[in-house]
Amino acid sequence: MKRILLNCDMGESFGVWKMGDDAHAMPLIDQANLACGFHASDPLTMQRTVELAVEHGVSIGAHPAYPDLLGFGRRHMALSPDEVTAVVLYQLGALDAFCRAADTRVAYVKPHGALYNELVCNDALFAAVLEACASYRQGLPLMTLALTDNSRELRLADEADVPLLFEAFADRAYLADGQLAPRRLSDAVHREPQRILEQGLAIARGEPFADIDGKPLQLRADSLCVHGDNAESLAVLRRLRAMLDAT
Repeated sequence: MKRILLNCDMGESFGVWKMGDDAHAMPLIDQANLACGFHASDPLTMQRTVELAVEHGVSIGAHPAYPDLLGFGRRHMALSPDEVTAVVLYQLGALDAFCRAADTRVAYVKPHGALYNELVCNDALFAAVLEACASYRQGLPLMTLALTDNSRELRLADEADVPLLFEAFADRAYLADGQLAPRRLSDAVHREPQRILEQGLAIARGEPFADIDGKPLQLRADSLCVHGDNAESLAVLRRLRAMLDAT
């Protein structure tokens, strides 16, 4: 069985407002998706979180978003494909400056929030983000959602010559096709630690788990995300890390 990686969205504090427990979560993960200032974070937070990732040998991913600080990047914005390429490049460059200062570099790109979700159904936006990756650095991977059928994503990425990393979520409910259940639904986010743990382990083992309607769903993923803004994240990450390391 291929070892699945653990990732977490981090560096999402802003000024005096604190989000997540990055210091304690960082040693438990393999990949840190760092906010780049458009949905969360600020220069000092970016710098400190990059340094924390380097300290623990964690791979750093850029987590670019729509320019929606007030809405935490979770609201749709009517940006053109050219604008999307530009805002992704802008955020990539900002984070990579702190990476270079810490003698490392951005290892992959994982869009955030509304932008991430819209890549599933909008070819032009998907191509725009691929263009940002390809133009920034040859071979820079894009992390995107693992679906029941990712042939579309593989085709577009192949045309752009961009590697893909497929991601699944331990703490999100799923629709039947592998898309994430919209957050407007009351049960879109799992809160119970045991349910998060069981879904995460099922995904890691390539086993079926229940979608939002209780029907079996099976996904193939390279990386498993546990959100840092869930109050139970740290406890779940500790247990998940221990169980994955034991397999």
